[in-house]
Amino acid sequence: MQNIILIKYAEIHLKGLNRPFFERQLVAQIKRALAPMSARVTREQGRIFVHDVPDAALARAADKLSTVFGIHSICPAVCVEKDWQKVSDTAVFMLQETKRELPLTFKVFARRADKSFPMTSEQICRELGHTLLEACPWLRVDVHRPELPVQVEVRPDGAYLYTREVKGRGGMPVGSGGKAMLLLSGGIDSPVAGYQMAKRGVSLAAVHFFSFPYTSERARDKVVALARIVARYAGDMELYLIPFTDIQRTIYEKCPAAETTVLMRRLMMRIAERVAGLCGALALVTGEAIGQVASQTLESLAVTNDAVSMPVIQPLICFDKEEIVALAKGIGTFETSILPFEDCCTVFVPQHPVIRPKIEKLRESEARVDFEPLIEAAMQSMLVENISQTVCE
Repeated sequence: MQNIILIKYAEIHLKGLNRPFFERQLVAQIKRALAPMSARVTREQGRIFVHDVPDAALARAADKLSTVFGIHSICPAVCVEKDWQKVSDTAVFMLQETKRELPLTFKVFARRADKSFPMTSEQICRELGHTLLEACPWLRVDVHRPELPVQVEVRPDGAYLYTREVKGRGGMPVGSGGKAMLLLSGGIDSPVAGYQMAKRGVSLAAVHFFSFPYTSERARDKVVALARIVARYAGDMELYLIPFTDIQRTIYEKCPAAETTVLMRRLMMRIAERVAGLCGALALVTGEAIGQVASQTLESLAVTNDAVSMPVIQPLICFDKEEIVALAKGIGTFETSILPFEDCCTVFVPQHPVIRPKIEKLRESEARVDFEPLIEAAMQSMLVENISQTVCE
């Protein structure tokens, strides 16, 4: 009997002739997540198997796998020879641990991937159910809502038995969907936006704008901490840190006050597009939700996105704040996001910002100043920090 982790996936099954590509990407992400354990990972017939994990490390391995996108469920299992007596004895042994005074409902589920096995799936369910009822009198059958699903998969290399199935994060494996540039602030929304993109298989780089001395070193450290949390799910990423103080001062001094926020965001987008070109990112990702603040009306978003030719993806666009906060808490970024260290978006905020800006007027305001030297200076002073998934675990 060998302890093993059986991994199921769902959406990848729909990929037709491209399915092997996505399976390989998922295997690569699983190996990366389990690298410190030197586990062996194999795949066959719609399943992925993790071998050679010490018994004491099984729970930790399952926890690491719970951060890998593309996994539907994680099943700690045992593998035995394809001998019916060994299969039934193992199932009885596993269920002996469930003994209790009150009845426990169960149902046997069988999947016969090896058609040479002499029993059909229906026969396995019937015979094993009968054996378990005789050996474990506290069990009761419930075919509709069993408390304990007893799963048996007969495959070419052995029979796999498990009773526990831990839900994974779903989505697609990171690396299967290209690369995008995340505009990462110190707030609640943008880390969640990055997480949502990684869930669709997109690998990330991130860019953050800081305004020293108006923002502190601790504010920048906060963003690095957020990037490390996102990297637990999204994998290794480059974090580009851009000084933005001179650009903000210039906007504040030479452009209409009501347009300060939108102009600032346009300049950020322009710089982010250039940085994206340096690292091979194909789109920009932001954390806006329609109507959340003045700069996130449809008109403001249209004006902001007009500054670049690259696609701009806003995965939270229809979320309300409660939904975003719930996601942030679920992935572990919320407590860091609410630390009281302000980012550059809070600097030089106008008292009455424009909420229905016109593209032509904003282009005209922006054209009053030659921002190109300031953009070049910011790019020259850019800092790069490599965020490693392994270090973040």
